Amino acid sequence: MIERMKKLTFLVTQKEYDAFIDGLREQGVVHVQQLKQGQTSPELQKALDERARIKQAIDYLDISLKAWEDSLTPDPSTRRGENFPEAPLPFTSPSEGTGKAILEFVEKLKTEEVRLRHDIDEAEKNIGKMEPWGNFDWSRIQELQQRAGLQVYFYACAAKSFQQEWAEKYFATPIDDYNKRTYFLAFSDTEPDIKAERLELPDGSLDQYKKEAADAKTALQQNHAKTCEVARQYRDALQTGLGQAQSEIQLRQVELSDESIADGAVRLMLGWTLEEKADSLTKWLDEKQIYYELEDPAFEDDVPIKITNGSFSSLFEPILRMYSLPNYHDIDPSVFFAPFFMLFFGLCLGDGGYGLLVLLGGIWLAKKGSDSTKNYGKLGIWLGLATTICGLLTGTVFGIDLTKQDWAVLAPVKPYFINDNGIGPIFGYSPMMVISVIIGFVQVLLGMVLKACKAWKNYGFGYSIGTFSWVVALLSIVIIMCMPKDANLPAFIQYLPYGILGLSTIGIFLYNNPSAYKNPITGPLLNIGGGVWATYGMSTGLLGDLLSYIRLFALGLTGGVLGGVFNSLALDLTSSMPWFIRWLPMILILLAGHGITFALSMISAFVHPMRLTFVEFFKNADFSGGGKEYTPFRAVHNS
Repeated sequence: MIERMKKLTFLVTQKEYDAFIDGLREQGVVHVQQLKQGQTSPELQKALDERARIKQAIDYLDISLKAWEDSLTPDPSTRRGENFPEAPLPFTSPSEGTGKAILEFVEKLKTEEVRLRHDIDEAEKNIGKMEPWGNFDWSRIQELQQRAGLQVYFYACAAKSFQQEWAEKYFATPIDDYNKRTYFLAFSDTEPDIKAERLELPDGSLDQYKKEAADAKTALQQNHAKTCEVARQYRDALQTGLGQAQSEIQLRQVELSDESIADGAVRLMLGWTLEEKADSLTKWLDEKQIYYELEDPAFEDDVPIKITNGSFSSLFEPILRMYSLPNYHDIDPSVFFAPFFMLFFGLCLGDGGYGLLVLLGGIWLAKKGSDSTKNYGKLGIWLGLATTICGLLTGTVFGIDLTKQDWAVLAPVKPYFINDNGIGPIFGYSPMMVISVIIGFVQVLLGMVLKACKAWKNYGFGYSIGTFSWVVALLSIVIIMCMPKDANLPAFIQYLPYGILGLSTIGIFLYNNPSAYKNPITGPLLNIGGGVWATYGMSTGLLGDLLSYIRLFALGLTGGVLGGVFNSLALDLTSSMPWFIRWLPMILILLAGHGITFALSMISAFVHPMRLTFVEFFKNADFSGGGKEYTPFRAVHNS
């Protein structure tokens, strides 16, 4: 449900402004509308930079702490106990005065880690270059060059490519055969004509680079220990600083959201508040003697949105937000598409065993997850429950077609499974195909009802008559088609749907655009033309929309078939093995096969229901979206 809003216009003198802003923040119920779009200030930019720095620091601490904990023993009781490194820090308490010091220290640790990792990489690269040559002193090489009057050259080639003539002509001396390559020296007063890779060695010794790598790794461990200690003791202080930075950003944005009038003596500000909060807010404004105007939003106003739903439909709000928030003139579709999305998911995944896995995963996440993920666990419970029920109704569990099993316990229910081997074809088609189209028809009609209700809400009942007429006409056609031809029904009952269809036709062709009747001559012609165009669009668009819902049947069938294929592979490929060996490859094939099938089916079970919701349902419901979330001006606190 979209909460009703009230529009506020404030006029505040320059003298009252600072106290008014502080009081408005304490009230925490006014969404301030920006009147200076795209403008910024040094103070706002500083606050944005501060927030970015703190976020990066918190992320760095979290990653470092997790990496440390993952490297410890599996026993959770030791992960923050005696196994944790001790690292002295340059401050002793997370008081307000040290908040800046904590941030700067974390940034210093991060910079130091980058430098140390670079030093380790460089040292290990030099070690790799020097290892084939062993540990030697460059001063001895220089002394040899001076005595012999020859330059020393370093080469490497494939072991089979070394040529003896190099030894005769350039005194080539093999030093080592390393990784199937021969490393050798050559001596000459000019660069030798040797077809091999000439190497440029670093200036240090092998032992020197090994020591540099070891020292850098030790320093990196110490750096990491300090980072983990900061994460344990001072992360909350950074989180508090993040909330303060966010509050500062809001304050600076509000300062850019007014206009100076009367030569700067008065400031004009626009805001929005929830209708239920308006009384307490206006009472405070009256006490502070602030001039304001409170009014309902005009139709053209860009009203911020706050949606409130029940415990079930609110779980589907993240899916809605992936598309868009509704605007103030929309009808919140969450409660209407939530049951359909759950059903679509269950039909697309289509396997009772997979549904049980989703259900158990959702229960675990709802109980063990963080506060930010528990709702996703609850959503998983509903989706898993829907999948389990759909899978059992269609007779598929982990790729096993229950209608083909000779299990005595299934004998009484086999005829009732909704598949070709159960209840059998409907109208000559697979039962799930027909049911998918019926479900799509119901959702499309619901969307059209919402479209009519939206028009009624925004423009008046007259503007909803055309859409309501289409709903009635379609239902009448269905009733006429499904009415038994040989039933001895009263004439009134037989002809009533035809009469309703005729009345709805009047609404479709003569009252689809009430505003056209402002001109009594052209009004009827425009409505008739609009009705013809709408009939063409309905006859082509409705068919395309309904055919889209067949994917519910197709995807559910595909997942079951793939699961069945891997079941057959596990049995057939291991049929010749002894039983005491057979079980292991069979389990491996089943785990790999069903793992692949489950992953692909999960992707399809999310993507295609979203497509049906965002395209077919939202289109027929005339859902516009584009809403901007209601964010009241208040102090921001991080938990």
